[in-house]
Amino acid sequence: HFFAIPSCPVVVQPTMRVIGITGTLGAGKGTIVDLLTKQYNFLHYSVRDFLIEKIKEKSLPVNRDSMTQVANELRAAHTPSYIVEQLHARALAAGRDCIIESIRTVGEVTALRGLGSFLLFAVDADPRVRYDRIVVRASETDKVSFETFQANEQREMTSTDPSKQNLSAVMKMADHTFSNDGTQEELFSAVRVVMDSLQQSSK
Repeated sequence: HFFAIPSCPVVVQPTMRVIGITGTLGAGKGTIVDLLTKQYNFLHYSVRDFLIEKIKEKSLPVNRDSMTQVANELRAAHTPSYIVEQLHARALAAGRDCIIESIRTVGEVTALRGLGSFLLFAVDADPRVRYDRIVVRASETDKVSFETFQANEQREMTSTDPSKQNLSAVMKMADHTFSNDGTQEELFSAVRVVMDSLQQSSK
């Protein structure tokens, strides 16, 4: 026998947690992702990886300018939250706790909060500390001078358009904000305190 599956919006399972992470360049978003995936068994969905897929489809150079251009084009053509909604749909299909990296527009936060069981984490650190980290990391989008690094960041910090990157406003919307000027272990300790508190409150 075949049964028709009714068309209806998918909702987050009561036990499923969706965390979005935002933060300045090189602040430690990936470090928090590592902790949540390895210690708390979260699945990781990356806006960066999603955009690199799209950039390669368009045969554009893989750099921060292309990422910003393609991201803004997708958001303008669909909705301000289009990219994270695509990742959220993948997370729902898996049905497990997940972290979406990274949230950059006000529209994305608003949409994800509307889907339920969503928390936003933000991480920040001193600019020179962050620049030194990305030099060590040296990914395809990170090979820039300190001056270019600062210019890139400034361009992403503010916008009145909800479909464009506005890190300053997004970070102010965070449920929990972490400072990462110290050691990795200090950051891990701060995140663990929040995660343990969340686990206690969900019991």
